[in-house]
Amino acid sequence: MSRVYNFSAGPAVLPEEVLREAADEMLDYRGTGMSVMEMSHRSKAFAGIIGEAEADIRELMGIPDNYKVLFLQGGASQQFAMIPMNLMKNRVADYIVTGQWAKKAYQEAQKYGKANKIASSEDRTFSYIPDCSDLPVSPDADYVYICENNTIYGTKFRTLPDTKGKPLVADVSSCFLSEPVDVTKYGLIYGGVQKNIGPAGVVIVIIREDLITDDVLPGTPTMLQYKTHADAGSLYNTPPAYGIYICGKVFKWLKAQGGLQAMKEKNEKKAAILYSYLDQSRLFKGTVRPEDRSLMNVPFVTGDKDLDAKFVEEAKKAGLENLKGHRTVGGMRASIYNAMPCEGVQALVEFMAEFEKENL
Repeated sequence: MSRVYNFSAGPAVLPEEVLREAADEMLDYRGTGMSVMEMSHRSKAFAGIIGEAEADIRELMGIPDNYKVLFLQGGASQQFAMIPMNLMKNRVADYIVTGQWAKKAYQEAQKYGKANKIASSEDRTFSYIPDCSDLPVSPDADYVYICENNTIYGTKFRTLPDTKGKPLVADVSSCFLSEPVDVTKYGLIYGGVQKNIGPAGVVIVIIREDLITDDVLPGTPTMLQYKTHADAGSLYNTPPAYGIYICGKVFKWLKAQGGLQAMKEKNEKKAAILYSYLDQSRLFKGTVRPEDRSLMNVPFVTGDKDLDAKFVEEAKKAGLENLKGHRTVGGMRASIYNAMPCEGVQALVEFMAEFEKENL
């Protein structure tokens, strides 16, 4: 069976070359006589895998030496608790709520201290990014938190908020490595890898060294302290070894594509194909304010629930998978991550045009 165009929000499409390479090495990784799935995380072979993966992501993102790269487990959702446990020294943090995941992070932080919602776009179903140029940042806030790209609602921060000197913490799960990033603008930047980088089960945390201390909230488990993992080079316990191995392959693939500037250009081109169709369509419409549109996640609707369901069903038959919108918003959503080829977006737009003709 030929591969479908997979528009899933995550776990999501991975580069075909990476999957083929992993398949070739499945039974014997580079003469070790075993799969990476089977090898000790303390072995020389795995030390090479994790070391190279870290070096490559550092190169891709231009990560300065005073930032640690941690390969962790528990997904982005575990970070909702881990961040306040480690960073909320004053028991105060400011949250900008622009979607479901930022909202969950904000709610979780309330268990550990005073979480202030200093901006939100909930009033219009998270369809835009609020103005963050002059926020009421709390004088005693330990950090300001954002979810930079909102997977469900298809919005993206084009300009980072002015945090008035407070460390910026950002969840970049669904835009990770999709464009160049200035890491120095963040105190902590993190994301689950299952959308744009690798298989579910790994979360990457990039954290400035001065934020890694023993001074964590009382009762913070050893496994939920950044210092535990930073001191042990992400090998305090058995890490998600196979997931890290695939991430490492994706980093090499990204370097071969020309790095993050080249990916940004490709992603802009792909998104433009879909958005320009949506902007002239008489049946489909995008749900996000144009200046806040994500390059990665594109939600759209027909305005008729039955027609939306028919579209998703017929698209699936045409080899266009996972276009159903998130259960909280309905409609459709095309996630067009780094590994989605331009041809996939083209095929989607052609199918939409055909469907429009038949259903108007």
